[in-house]
Amino acid sequence: MSASRGHKNGNYNKYKKDHSKLSIGDKRKELEEHVDENNKVIQMFRQYTLELDAKHDRYERIVKLSRDITIESKRIIFLLHNAATDIDKKKEQIYNEADLRLNQLIEKNFKLLSIELHGQDPYLYLRAYTAGLQEFIEALLYYQFLRYGSIEPWKNLITKFQYSISNSDNHNDDKTNTEVCMTVPPMEFFLGLGDFTGELLRKCINSLGSGNIEECFQICNYVKDIYTGFLRINCSGYKDLGRKVYVLKQSLQKMEYACYTIQVRGSEIPRHMLATVVNTVTNPDVGHEEDEGFY
Repeated sequence: MSASRGHKNGNYNKYKKDHSKLSIGDKRKELEEHVDENNKVIQMFRQYTLELDAKHDRYERIVKLSRDITIESKRIIFLLHNAATDIDKKKEQIYNEADLRLNQLIEKNFKLLSIELHGQDPYLYLRAYTAGLQEFIEALLYYQFLRYGSIEPWKNLITKFQYSISNSDNHNDDKTNTEVCMTVPPMEFFLGLGDFTGELLRKCINSLGSGNIEECFQICNYVKDIYTGFLRINCSGYKDLGRKVYVLKQSLQKMEYACYTIQVRGSEIPRHMLATVVNTVTNPDVGHEEDEGFY
């Protein structure tokens, strides 16, 4: 009995926690106390920490600026859709307001964005502001198309993002100005151009609701020219661009179906019902929900 009891006690003591050993947290504290701050390797990693923190903080600030640009650009696009009116005075008021708000984005939000990117690698932060830049390009092109009937090329766009920043704003005694320019890669312009065609599809269908059939054909031909230009671009290696071209093709097909329906059955359909009939043709799944039944 005593032998077996001793055997059990021996096994039990073997699994007891050894409180004499230091925990991981205690070891870390002990190591930090003996760190030599004058060591060049330690100083190098301290510098890396500061650089990474600065990079992450700058990235977050750029994301917030991009988010504000995206929200305001969407509001401008929504405002421009209200310009589908026959009252010239109201239409001009909408265009003037859209132009003012676009310029405010350029002079305020994009200026702050350019200051954040000054002296940095812009492609390192491109993913942080690409959404806002594309949405702004979409709103700008849609405004230019509605008001002037044409859009400006990429080279004209980059001139809008050139600023002269006073060094006194940076709390320096130097009163000279620093030229700051925001990088707008051509690929970002193409992506915004692809989104712009989606607004043209909405404009094309909405024009049928007001009975403006001629405008529907004009927009369809305009988008067809844009799609022809996109076909000349090699999309291999650019997943986002390939997706935009695919959506552009679908939008063009819907416009062509709408124009085909008007051309073939236009005399049979009352003008106030054109948009409803075209929506049914271009979206065959609308109103035909699948009955899942009982399982």
